[in-house]
Amino acid sequence: MWYKYRTSFFLAFSTIALLSFFWFFPTFAFIFFISSLLMLLLEPIVNRLEVKITRGLASAITVVITLILGMVAITIISHDFIPTVEKFISELPLLAENLQKTTGTYTEEYLGLDLSEIWADISSTYMTILKNSLAMVFSLFGKLIDFVVIIFVTFYMLKDVDKIDAFIANLFPAGSENRVITLIVAICRSLQIYVRSQLIMCGITGIVVFIYYTINDLPYGSIFAVLSSCGELIPILGPTIASVIGILLTASQYPDMAIQTAIFYFILTQVNHNVIYPSIIGKSLNLHPLAIILGVIFGGEILGAAGMFLAVPFIVIFKHVILDIHAHK
Repeated sequence: MWYKYRTSFFLAFSTIALLSFFWFFPTFAFIFFISSLLMLLLEPIVNRLEVKITRGLASAITVVITLILGMVAITIISHDFIPTVEKFISELPLLAENLQKTTGTYTEEYLGLDLSEIWADISSTYMTILKNSLAMVFSLFGKLIDFVVIIFVTFYMLKDVDKIDAFIANLFPAGSENRVITLIVAICRSLQIYVRSQLIMCGITGIVVFIYYTINDLPYGSIFAVLSSCGELIPILGPTIASVIGILLTASQYPDMAIQTAIFYFILTQVNHNVIYPSIIGKSLNLHPLAIILGVIFGGEILGAAGMFLAVPFIVIFKHVILDIHAHK
């Protein structure tokens, strides 16, 4: 009986082992994961170039151009963003104090709420996520050796993707190669859709928030744009927390703009997740919001901010594996 379902058992075991790597070998796992994401993003470009040149050369050209564009973008953004962050951090205690003075009396008298405690909880939660996220980024890219490894791993993944798929398939019982390759292709296609849609959502959200703050002559437009953009990486919970932070900090300096800003963030999140997000992804992932929320919470419990970011990709992987096992029961 076991022999008949050996491939399904191996698939289940492999998926659990993949998840455990992020717990026992975080540095290796995250380098592999970042390289995999880059490979999924760049593979369509390499496939088009492969028509005219060899795949190895196409992979090298794509990686080099992406690296150059990334360095240029980081240089341009950091020129204005870093000074703004330094100013924002230095004035953050004053902003929190102004916010409590502006609305503390109303909330305590009429709503029975202690705004200082609410603000402390929100700030603590978001700052913890932000610190963990920055720590993860710097741990991966702050070291030259890790950065170089990611570039080379991405290059070889792009160059030998077919060989890698065949190698993985051959690790499973004989006769199941086509099944495993079909499963890998399905997972990669879904992850490609998810990663592209998330990047598009991050870009659109950041630009829209920056334009809103610039048009209304509000300070720290780039800060809130980056916070809202990064918040999109954590589905549902991330944008909500980023919106609350933006509304509260805007109210601390411009109380008359608080309601307008709240309406702006409400419309932005509704349009993003009811119009733009479905149109980009469509129904290809077919994940229920409840599954996403529970997955994000569970991922945060296991791996912190990194787990919240990885939650949806792992849900996608588990979904395809479970569907495959069910189809071959």
